[in-house]
Amino acid sequence: MNAFFWWISKLFIGIASLVLFIRGIEVLIGSYSLNNPAEFIMYFFSSSMLILMSAVGVIYSTVKIFKKVREKP
Repeated sequence: MNAFFWWISKLFIGIASLVLFIRGIEVLIGSYSLNNPAEFIMYFFSSSMLILMSAVGVIYSTVKIFKKVREKP
């Protein structure tokens, strides 16, 4: 049962991070349509931070899953 929760947790982290990654890219693209420079800077840096943090979650899940799959029983 413990292995089942391990897989569920890693898949949840990966999927949630992937959704946030896509949302961050949408916000980044939308920030270029803003007219106020201060709003552009805020949206640009917040979307960049969201993209970086979610990319770390995707990489973490991928590495953990590949290590578990390649592990000998």
